[in-house]
Amino acid sequence: MIRTMLLTLQALVAVTSIAGGLVMAIGSRPGVDKSVLPPELQLPEEYLSGSPFSTYLVPGLLLAVVVGGLHGLAFVLHLRRGAFASLAAAAAGYSILVWIFVQMALIPFSALQAAYFGAGLAEVGLLLLLLGVTARVPEGT
Repeated sequence: MIRTMLLTLQALVAVTSIAGGLVMAIGSRPGVDKSVLPPELQLPEEYLSGSPFSTYLVPGLLLAVVVGGLHGLAFVLHLRRGAFASLAAAAAGYSILVWIFVQMALIPFSALQAAYFGAGLAEVGLLLLLLGVTARVPEGT
């Protein structure tokens, strides 16, 4: 059950991070008609004013490749019960936590940030449960 929950979270974050990152990156290209995107997918240019970026290209690529890629890798390794599945899951969980933390420092708060921060916390928590962090320690040790 715990493994299934972790796999589900990893898949969800992987797919949405890759999709969101690609929308950000492609939408930042000159000549792209942003009016075809729904209003909720159009990111305001003023969000970039407090950041080191002039377009959403680099943040979009970072979101897709780093956050989405790590979650995709963690998902595949956990699905196949690979040797580095736990390490990949930890890296993926912390990557979304860092991403959201940095985002909250640079742009206004949104409920989506809270949801993904919660997903990152859940990933790390589920991983700890899978690793047996709650196992009882024998008395006398």
